[in-house]
Amino acid sequence: MRVLITNDDGIASPGLQALVGAFDPVGETFVVAPERERSATGHAITLHKPLRAHSVAIPGSAARAWATNGTPADCVALGIIELLPAKPEVVLSGINVGPNVARDLTYSGTVSGAMEGAIFGVPSIAVSVGSFRNPTFSVAAAFAVELARAILLHGLPEDTLLNVNVPNLPPDRIAGVAITRQSAKRFISRMEKRVDPRGRTYYWLTGDPSPVEDLEGTDTWALTHNRISVTPITLDMTDDRAAAAMRTWDLAWRPASGA
Repeated sequence: MRVLITNDDGIASPGLQALVGAFDPVGETFVVAPERERSATGHAITLHKPLRAHSVAIPGSAARAWATNGTPADCVALGIIELLPAKPEVVLSGINVGPNVARDLTYSGTVSGAMEGAIFGVPSIAVSVGSFRNPTFSVAAAFAVELARAILLHGLPEDTLLNVNVPNLPPDRIAGVAITRQSAKRFISRMEKRVDPRGRTYYWLTGDPSPVEDLEGTDTWALTHNRISVTPITLDMTDDRAAAAMRTWDLAWRPASGA
């Protein structure tokens, strides 16, 4: 398979290197990734400065790789439009350090890398490991290969990508795979107001998880039950329930009298 790999933790991330190492034996692997960390950039794209890419080597890999000054979404677009010799069969984004679940998906550069692949019509997977401390990537990398093979065999619906979160556990402690939905959990954000050594005020965004229960069948529930979470995500963000309710509002354009 021809694979394009990106991430939001940067080209030197051990998670990306683990993913490349897993795909090297089974496919033609290409890498286009940010030259520095671009976490929580969401689906930002670069419009007001030049995009640059330079060839780099991935340790222990023969994959063709480029580092760019762009975001994860930029990397995928640049790879598909310009750098790769042919369109990839699968786009993978990761392996991210820390989970991308619940409402965090709206911020995630990892998920947005896969989303950009889906926009180009390429089956795409975002992969994260469920811990920020002492992450291990072997299980997530191996599962990503199997999932990519399954996608090539079965296909994905148009405009759909897969968001994968893998428990940070040894293989024998993984309790299975769950096809999940996005949890409604979110962080309760707050701004810490601080003063720097020169007496100037600055702010630091922080927060805590909301006390919402991990409902069975959600991505957060799967992780807490030691299961690999696979959540299908669609690019169509239309809320059909809201649209149905709004059709009863009798909304109409009524020009002002005399207009």
